[in-house]
Amino acid sequence: FFIGHSSQAAPHLHCHVSVLAPPQRAASQPYNIPSAPPSRSGSYVIKTTIYSDPLCVCAIQWDLVCGRYWLVPLEEVCFILGVLTGYLGLGYMADRLGRSRTLLISLVLTVVFGVLACVSPSPSIFIVMRFCLAAASAGVYLTLYITRVELCEPSLRLLATMLAGLMTVIGELLLLAVALGCHTWRALLGIGTAPLTLFLSYGYLAPSSSHCLFFLEFLNSRNIWKNICVLGFTSFISHGISQCYNSFRGDVRGTASSFYWTYLLSVCAEACSWPLLWTTADRCGRRGILLLFMTLTGLASLILLGLAAITVFSVLGLFSSQATASLTILFAAEIMPTIIRGTSVGIVLALGCVGRLSWPLMDLRNHYGYFLHHVVYSSLALLAVLSILLLPESKRKPLPQTLAEGEQYRRPPLGRRRRDNVPLLATPNPET
Repeated sequence: FFIGHSSQAAPHLHCHVSVLAPPQRAASQPYNIPSAPPSRSGSYVIKTTIYSDPLCVCAIQWDLVCGRYWLVPLEEVCFILGVLTGYLGLGYMADRLGRSRTLLISLVLTVVFGVLACVSPSPSIFIVMRFCLAAASAGVYLTLYITRVELCEPSLRLLATMLAGLMTVIGELLLLAVALGCHTWRALLGIGTAPLTLFLSYGYLAPSSSHCLFFLEFLNSRNIWKNICVLGFTSFISHGISQCYNSFRGDVRGTASSFYWTYLLSVCAEACSWPLLWTTADRCGRRGILLLFMTLTGLASLILLGLAAITVFSVLGLFSSQATASLTILFAAEIMPTIIRGTSVGIVLALGCVGRLSWPLMDLRNHYGYFLHHVVYSSLALLAVLSILLLPESKRKPLPQTLAEGEQYRRPPLGRRRRDNVPLLATPNPET
């Protein structure tokens, strides 16, 4: 996680210029970044208040401002696309080659591409290496996730997932501290890559299990695909709308929010969501709690469209969307059969990456049309609430192993009546 999110630990650079060209400078002269607010006078302005951050220095070092600023959101888009590719490709590999082999391959690739990203001499090579690094780190995350779910008893799956989620939060906070302490972006990436060499033994410690994937039978499994579509759609909405909550307050007021404050708020919301999920999802069921948090996400989004209590409902929406995203992945891992669990969970996570793409794309357009963007996600959130009703319940149930067991993992019909097994009221059998 640490190496896979290092590009998010620094604020974004923006340049506002008119028809005038940016001021020329000699190669030996340092950058002189004015701190005045952007205006229409053609001044060369970078909208940020922290200039000592490693990745800000990286952008300034390669002149990724003004006419070349588009390379910054392009790197973010390529990184997310790399994560998406890793979830799909390495998730499929986990089902075909086994968990331990896939984990070992992912760890080796993460170390290799992490080192290559550290020594990248140009933005284009850096973007390519970050794409490959994102794909490899996504394979590590996915393989460890499904392995943990498969090793735990049904009553301990949620507890183990919560502990792993809290460890992720610790990693995010550690990433923030390292980003504030590092003076170069190469050091930041190097610090994130070096410890991964110690984890290569995980590939030998993890249990090995490979399964033969029957594509024709999988494609004809309507109930499994229905569950994948519902959970994938929920993942798409929860990840996408979470980005909207992060920037909505600043977009409305026309001012850029403090990056580190926004990042810390997002991490704290994730940290608070895990204990609440642990105390409620085992008592009330996965589907009911997922429905509750998705409803809160939609309501907070609708209230924000009325521009009422922006700060309060932005925090509430961020919290509920984080909880929805976390529970969706666990839900997918529990109801998908073991034979295709890597592929299925990878699809759900990949759709969440599609939702995350909205953030760098909006940043590329300087957040124009943010309100319409939020309206679309709010409408889709209400549709996701209705689709969650189609899911089965997986609380404390054994994991399905085959496609046939996965097909039987369905929600009972709403109109089904309970059979009365009381002997005095039961209809006698004429054959006995």
